[in-house]
Amino acid sequence: MNHWLVKQEPTAYSWEQFVKDGGTSWTGVRNFQARNHLRTMKRGDEVLFYHSVNGKAVVGISKVVREAYPDTTADEGDWSCVDLKPMKALASPVTLEVIKSDPALAEIGLLRQSRLSVMPLKAAEFERIIKLGGG
Repeated sequence: MNHWLVKQEPTAYSWEQFVKDGGTSWTGVRNFQARNHLRTMKRGDEVLFYHSVNGKAVVGISKVVREAYPDTTADEGDWSCVDLKPMKALASPVTLEVIKSDPALAEIGLLRQSRLSVMPLKAAEFERIIKLGGG
């Protein structure tokens, strides 16, 4: 199993809306590296949901329920999406400041490529964030 982090502005699509919807197609990714990460995702992979811009925190855990397929929101180009399902909210959101201050997360992609919306996580990074979030 692989682990991932996806980022979304809560004003555009929040964790709360994701939970209310019961899942979503993760569409609209228009960065080649992020698209390639989507294409690598496998059914059952665990995904951290990160609120970007407002809040800046990991707020929940989701899972891939459908592997990459063409993104129908794309007017042109070769873009992909996956389907995600919410699993559970973290007891306490793990803020960007907490992530930055934790030595175990010094090499996390969120700090090295802060603008990337879909990124892989090492299993140890994923587990550390879950622990920091009270899981």
